[in-house]
Amino acid sequence: MKKVMVAMSGGVDSSVAALILKNKGYEICGATMKLFGNENIGEKSKVCCSLKDSFDAKNVAASLGFNHYVFNFVDDFYNDVIKKFAYSYLNALTPNPCLECNRYLKFKKLLEKTMLLGCDYIATGHYAQIEYDKQVNRYILKKSTDQSKDQTYFLYTMTQYELSKTIFPLGSLSKSQVRNLAEKNNFINANKPDSQDICFVKNGDYATFLKNSFGLEFMPGNFIDKDGKILGRHKGIIYYTIGQRKGLGISFGEHKYVIQKNKSDNTIVLGDEKDLYKNKLIAGDINLISIDKLSEPMQVTAKIRYNQKETPAIIKPLIENEIEVEFETGQRAITPGQAVVFYDKEKVIGGGTIKNE
Repeated sequence: MKKVMVAMSGGVDSSVAALILKNKGYEICGATMKLFGNENIGEKSKVCCSLKDSFDAKNVAASLGFNHYVFNFVDDFYNDVIKKFAYSYLNALTPNPCLECNRYLKFKKLLEKTMLLGCDYIATGHYAQIEYDKQVNRYILKKSTDQSKDQTYFLYTMTQYELSKTIFPLGSLSKSQVRNLAEKNNFINANKPDSQDICFVKNGDYATFLKNSFGLEFMPGNFIDKDGKILGRHKGIIYYTIGQRKGLGISFGEHKYVIQKNKSDNTIVLGDEKDLYKNKLIAGDINLISIDKLSEPMQVTAKIRYNQKETPAIIKPLIENEIEVEFETGQRAITPGQAVVFYDKEKVIGGGTIKNE
């Protein structure tokens, strides 16, 4: 009998993942990652990994009759996710901490624990699918059948080893089916809302978090136009995002948008709506899944944020671990620090971190 460690966030998805695997005859146990020293963080927000989430996961495990563990990854989370989050903002980037948590915690540290405890696989509640392709001798990451919930965008960093040791039980289910299963089994979290906010930042106030946690101060600087003309003063680069129009603190009589942030001289470039659309970007820190190497230009579809539709594009290899992405149509507000993910229909080719446009 195969043994599976189910990563249980306390939410309905991972709970139903455990139920499905138990019903299929796997020997299972559950694990929740303790990521914070402050036990109360996120208690009143739509976040994951709070103390209440651990209780919910333990309750579901008890109802299904399997062991549940809590692993202390506080230091790992601080070093691999929170510090990188701070470093990114310090360098005028917009990070994606949920993606980094998957990369460094769930499919690295927790998978290591899974193997040490003698389990054969780790399982999560992600909406995605894994298949082994004998023709290319590779594990393939594929979209969920429920396209509205597909989470492959957050999983493109997975390695062949990690894919070989992972099960996604929800890949062929819709969210409504998952909630129905939870309700039928009287799970305490059957109607629990999905997590939405970054778990370690209360109320989305990044600046206060970085100031209190790292002592970082973000100095005021100049708003400039594309020609370098000074338009006014900003209160600090961290307070603005690419594509932002409201809350600039100055009026122009017409709409102006943040189109670029410059760490080198602490300026923010403002422009028109049309200036937000770009056809090209450079991505680094590349991870490929369906292919071993990109040696020539390739036609794909791609997206630069989770909640957008893919757009036809051509990816071209540059220097080692960098790819140029040229979109068929202009993409709005390409944001350095975020992820770009490439697809071949249902298959994930790979992805990388946006460096510039």
